[in-house]
Amino acid sequence: MVEKKKTTTRKPAAKKESPGKRKTAAEAAPRSKATKARAAEPAPETPSAQPRPHKAARIAARPAGQGPHQLAPAAGATHSRKRVGRGPGSGQGKTAGRGNKGQKSRSGYRHQRGFEGGQMPLHRRIPKRGFTNIFRVEYDIVNLSQLDVFDAGASVTPQLLVERRLAHGRRPVKILGDGKLGKALTVAAHKFSAGARAGIEAAGGTCEVISR
Repeated sequence: MVEKKKTTTRKPAAKKESPGKRKTAAEAAPRSKATKARAAEPAPETPSAQPRPHKAARIAARPAGQGPHQLAPAAGATHSRKRVGRGPGSGQGKTAGRGNKGQKSRSGYRHQRGFEGGQMPLHRRIPKRGFTNIFRVEYDIVNLSQLDVFDAGASVTPQLLVERRLAHGRRPVKILGDGKLGKALTVAAHKFSAGARAGIEAAGGTCEVISR
């Protein structure tokens, strides 16, 4: 027997809409009045991407401040820190500005004060003159003419000289014979010169030596 072939009927293909005519789900859904009003508003303008100005230009563009928190250095007064060891793109080259090899190119190099590359340094080349005693005693100097500010018969002590700002108070006091004294004073100090002692005693006063 000969089998009969089954014939299938194809359904007509649905018409495809063009992409321009197809509606999205948001457009197909019913919209409220507020949504329509927002859609009608013009879109805000987006600022174009501009490069950030240089630090000096930003500092110069700042308004003049009133308080200390708004103080800023003048334009060009400060510079960016040198970023060494960041490769060829940093502007310092492959060796970061240290050259090629040698002691100064290594980490941990320390420059000794007065070192001049091995030659005789200056502080050893120049001649030496004189002597400075490290155990010397420095005095606050007060002359006879400065003692004339005290009243006659007063007792002058180092504490009183400090109050009158004639001595600092941190060092012993020495009286020198510059000037003349026309009053009789009792002067107490750590040291007197021969001229100062003669001037005080000639005016009728006395000298008292204070031990250091």
